[in-house]
Amino acid sequence: MDIRRFVKKNVRALSAYEAKEIPCKVKLDANESPYGFTEVTKAFRKIDTNRYPDPEAKDLKRTIAKGLDVKPETILTGNGSDELIYYLVTVFGGPVLFPVPTFSMYGIISQALGEQQIAIPLDKKFDLDLDSICAALKRERPKLVFLSSPNNPTGNCFSADRVLKIISVARGIVVIDEAYQPFASHKGFLPLLRDYKNLVIMRTLSKIGLAGLRVGFLLADEEIINEVNKVRLPFNLNAVSQAVAIGTLKDRKGLRSRIKAIVSERDRLYKDMEKIGTIHPCQSEANFILFSVQDPDRIYKGLMKRGVLIRNMNRVIRGCLRVTVGTPDENKEFLHALKKVLRVN
Repeated sequence: MDIRRFVKKNVRALSAYEAKEIPCKVKLDANESPYGFTEVTKAFRKIDTNRYPDPEAKDLKRTIAKGLDVKPETILTGNGSDELIYYLVTVFGGPVLFPVPTFSMYGIISQALGEQQIAIPLDKKFDLDLDSICAALKRERPKLVFLSSPNNPTGNCFSADRVLKIISVARGIVVIDEAYQPFASHKGFLPLLRDYKNLVIMRTLSKIGLAGLRVGFLLADEEIINEVNKVRLPFNLNAVSQAVAIGTLKDRKGLRSRIKAIVSERDRLYKDMEKIGTIHPCQSEANFILFSVQDPDRIYKGLMKRGVLIRNMNRVIRGCLRVTVGTPDENKEFLHALKKVLRVN
């Protein structure tokens, strides 16, 4: 029996998202924080594992709301950003517009749900091509627009005036994915929620040290939240994730300290990479650095042989690799291995 005959055409054409687990001494490929939270074990003492978790994640919403100075009713929590993207496309449908290169799940989820995708290339500076996007907004009338700022994998923030123009021109929902906002030099677009009813802000705790919990959340007008909540799976955020997330978010001093350490290391790593000369790192507002290099496939394999795992972006952005900012020791080992592979002093 050929099972593929029973699979929908849009799913048959998909390739599964690859999240390979490659054993390596220094793992700098997945944009994870190098710092965890040992104090989170305290949260486990308050969990009744024989009971279902709070289906509305009320305490977590209140904690998020207090930290961001918003109402809990404007928040919807999810099992990571991926689940929330899935819900948004399910509720609003397509066409779905996004710039490329960007986070691949916008396109993968849209295709999985049978929705048309409109991919608009970024300009030469990795910024939004405003003319092309505005033309597509008027011509295609997308129901959803996804903008990741800071953008993955390029690391830069999109120009605020271009983002504002897109929100104003769009007749659908504009989602600004701020997964990497904690590492950026600006405060993000959260204040605009009061002015634009079609705006959704998406954030996650994965990049700040809780990737293993899978906790993401949306911020939007209450009407949007109510509609998206209709398709949310019951008990989608488990009790452990809720409890640990609450404890971590309340430790604001600890969070700020870890984020500050990553930003400091990112800037130092960028300067050290610039000095190498034969590679070209891009300025980053995220917790990773994209860089171009001759023969990226060889460099990627050479680093792996030396126990250093980064992300090969050559198929997405020709000639580029991406390295996550690690601890000082991890970054030092990466630089040492990189110089060896490049055969420079």
